[in-house]
Amino acid sequence: MELRFAVVEDRLPDAQRLESLLRLAFGGGHTLVCDHYESGDAFLAAFPSKNYQVVFLDICMEGTNGIETARILRRTDPDLLLVFVTSSPEYVWDAFPVHPFDYLLKPYREEKLFQLADELRRVLFRAEPELEVRIARQQVHLPLRKIQYAMAQNHYVRIVSDDGECRAVSTFSQVEQLLRAQENFIVCNRGVILNMDKVLRLDSDCFEMLDGTRLPVRQKDKNTLFAQFTQYQFRHMRREL
Repeated sequence: MELRFAVVEDRLPDAQRLESLLRLAFGGGHTLVCDHYESGDAFLAAFPSKNYQVVFLDICMEGTNGIETARILRRTDPDLLLVFVTSSPEYVWDAFPVHPFDYLLKPYREEKLFQLADELRRVLFRAEPELEVRIARQQVHLPLRKIQYAMAQNHYVRIVSDDGECRAVSTFSQVEQLLRAQENFIVCNRGVILNMDKVLRLDSDCFEMLDGTRLPVRQKDKNTLFAQFTQYQFRHMRREL
């Protein structure tokens, strides 16, 4: 299997060190394409035609830095696996809204890189879970990672995904049961369930989604819902301290 990675790093020695560790970690049975870009601007210019699976972004770079590069990427590819690299742990919090897969601290440690490689393998090689629903007279399979939110709408369920929206012939309880089996879905209000990976931010009374939609929360459960969201985010900030 061919793996396509990009390293966006303005320091050539750091880029070469990271690439050598990646080749060591993913050696055996896989062809690794690992391209190096010296700036976020150079990477963004090349990105549309490259089909990368994982992008390693240095946070501190001249020009478009790693976090701003990630924000631009998220507009067109909300599911791309992003790994931030930095020598300054305090920048980790600034990267929170773009939902990175992980963080690597410089200087790189082989043990940490191999741990990250194992986690990437589990994601890259796993069978993708799907939601099977009936739309009109057809059975359709929607990748769960693409679903942003779903809401009851008369006798249908309106499902909004990265690819658009559809009306499923189903009860909300049926869709809710299937989605809540995944840890990243949460019911925020009566007849509304959302994907926490698609949340841009939470306000005092709503979840703002990546597409700009604001989903109000059930006021009596507000504190519990916000706590669940925060705990989920922290569990998935697999950063190195």
